[in-house]
Amino acid sequence: MLVEIWSDVVCPWCAIGKARFEQALGQFEHADEVDLRWRSFELDPNRAATTDTDYVSMLASKYRTSRDQAQAMIDRMTAAGADEGIAFRFDIARPGNTFDAHRVLHLAADHGRQHEVKERFLDGYHSEGAAIADHDTLVELATQGGLAAGDVREVLAGDAYSDAVRADEQQAYDYGISGVPFFVFERRVGVSGAQPSEHLLAAMRQVTATHDSAPDQGRPADADHGHHHAPGEACADGVCAV
Repeated sequence: MLVEIWSDVVCPWCAIGKARFEQALGQFEHADEVDLRWRSFELDPNRAATTDTDYVSMLASKYRTSRDQAQAMIDRMTAAGADEGIAFRFDIARPGNTFDAHRVLHLAADHGRQHEVKERFLDGYHSEGAAIADHDTLVELATQGGLAAGDVREVLAGDAYSDAVRADEQQAYDYGISGVPFFVFERRVGVSGAQPSEHLLAAMRQVTATHDSAPDQGRPADADHGHHHAPGEACADGVCAV
């Protein structure tokens, strides 16, 4: 089963969604048949490579709210992460443009290390204060994920995989994806947001039960198990619903 997950490496709900998907996969009867691919999605394509704005100020500005209210949002997000075993450290987060990180993730896919590098990028940004737009930082994290430093530097020195990143983003646009994480199973069933693991597991089982159906050419159908699921928490337009 092909599972594609559109996400950004600076998206807290994407980190939570990844943890919940891994829980679902651990209970899925056909887990050894899952082909997982991480797809590129930039929450803020126009973001500068680096910024001196702290996370609280960034959130307060975006939502036009007070710093105290923004901090309360962050506290709720931190608690949600802790429930999944993720130690969010928004106090040391260093936001930046993620285009190059996505290019490296395509390199990682070609070397069979995409999952490991994705994990290092998410953990590095969300828990360790890693400057996700800095090339030396990307090299360090990617090598920890199993890539050769020389390969990563070569990609970052040019424009390799730029077309692949844009192709992922065009596919997201074609599917109507406006927030991440967004899960697509066999290009037929879509699940929006960081849904509970049981919903993701049900979606995989639904696809397995209907594996003879032809893939849709348009937006994947929403997973439907006899009752309505509200969209899960997601990040869109540079910020996350908290």
